[in-house]
Amino acid sequence: MRGKKKTLWGILTLLCILACSSMTVFAADEAAEYVPEMYASFWALVPPIVAIVLALITKEVYSSLFVGILIGGIFYSGFEFETTITHVFQDGIVGVLSDSYNVGILVFLVVLGIMVCMMNKAGGSAAFGRWASVHIKSRVGAQLATVLLGVLIFIDDYFNCLTVGSVMRPVTDKHNVSRAKLSYLIDATAAPVCIIAPISSWAAAVTGFVEGEDGFSIFIRAIPYNYYALLTIVMMITIIVMNIDYGPMKLHESNALKGDLYTTPDRPYANAEEEINESKGGVIDLVFPIVVLIVCCVIGMIYTGGFFGGTGFVEAFSNSDASVGLMLGSFFAFIITIVFYAVRRVLKFGESMSCVPEGFKAMVPAILILTFAWTLKAMTDSLGAAEYVAGVMESAAGGLVNLLPAIIFLVGCFLAFATGTSWGTFGILIPIVVAVFAGTNETMMIISISACMAGAVCGDHCSPISDTTIMASAGGQCNHVNHVSTQLPYAVTAAAVSFVTYVIAGFVQNAFICLPIGIVLMIGTLVVIKKLKSDN
Repeated sequence: MRGKKKTLWGILTLLCILACSSMTVFAADEAAEYVPEMYASFWALVPPIVAIVLALITKEVYSSLFVGILIGGIFYSGFEFETTITHVFQDGIVGVLSDSYNVGILVFLVVLGIMVCMMNKAGGSAAFGRWASVHIKSRVGAQLATVLLGVLIFIDDYFNCLTVGSVMRPVTDKHNVSRAKLSYLIDATAAPVCIIAPISSWAAAVTGFVEGEDGFSIFIRAIPYNYYALLTIVMMITIIVMNIDYGPMKLHESNALKGDLYTTPDRPYANAEEEINESKGGVIDLVFPIVVLIVCCVIGMIYTGGFFGGTGFVEAFSNSDASVGLMLGSFFAFIITIVFYAVRRVLKFGESMSCVPEGFKAMVPAILILTFAWTLKAMTDSLGAAEYVAGVMESAAGGLVNLLPAIIFLVGCFLAFATGTSWGTFGILIPIVVAVFAGTNETMMIISISACMAGAVCGDHCSPISDTTIMASAGGQCNHVNHVSTQLPYAVTAAAVSFVTYVIAGFVQNAFICLPIGIVLMIGTLVVIKKLKSDN
């Protein structure tokens, strides 16, 4: 009898579980069917635009991003209070912090912050500063060395921003280069270099979006047409060598020459130098951890792509998961660095562990801004921003085919600027371009795909809510709004020249003719700007 009762209760329990499961499925279906009234309309782009405008006006990024998030939630809910709050916090903030990719990036940032703290405490940063003061003797040399290091670290833009910043900051500080200028140089050698490097996390992302074609081959052939990335590098070298500064950057550089590296009252990490140990450590204590970090991150990325399972190196990079690869790579580099410092007796195990909370604390501003930026993107996604832009692009694809690369470049700029994501922009625009040109005009398809990539990088470069821009601010230890406002005129200049070059490319369709024209236009534009400034 007791056995029968157990069986009966078991059946009833199972039925209850099935009933609850079916209710959950029905509830999920019902939630999935909900489409906000403003879905796939221009209103989907209003929240990020409001956040960006507020950030530039108020010079306060946290509240500006949150206002944008709140507006996105209100639009999604149709001005209904409860749905707004649950969408903002549950679907938004909690949702992005529950995403495994995002958490992997945050872990990578924290580990990198810890390693920078360890390098400072071990005396590696101070030793490199002393070495650099002997070999780099001018402001021009310090800035060119920053660009060179940024070009060499082409694996990933996050890795690039934080590594270049931690290595070059003592050198640029010594030569009175403003933190705003350092952050610009870091930002301009992060995404622009990664998007033209065949072995990078960005190349892997792009090749994944080119369905039905040889993505890696197309990426290689698109490099000479990626005008924004190439012209940005030309622009950096020109403004450094010819000493051209304009816009808000001119004030920051003038103040830096007088000893004020920050210009504004907000001076993040102004006392960080006190943590640097001058008495011990050598250049090897900075170089070794960075080399190990690079090697481990490369191994981590190809591991996630299946390299150790028999996949080829290039294919493994194309299939890699940047978040997991960088997280694993940074963790193993961290362990190796602890052992290395202990063996060299420059940092005891306890001292290394004391850097854990310090490194985490140093990354808190970047983590906060990233979390808000990701949440804002989640709001725009739920409002159908991608579908709206895709519809606009498809309707524009029919006419003026020769001008299409220039139009795609502008659309990519606007979309990446408004959403703060270049990878999301690739995902929206590249499949449309492939569908328009596949099997008809392969050269125009290559040019248009490069225009997608260039526009996405340009918008990402300009946007205050871009994760790369946030990382550049963290790497240069610069006030985020200062970094955005000072680099915006430079990025717009490169974008304007790139747009003209894409107009020419649409008609000429020859990389060997168009790229030299773009370089001449870029240098000529900067010379004119310098002359106008000197006349004033």
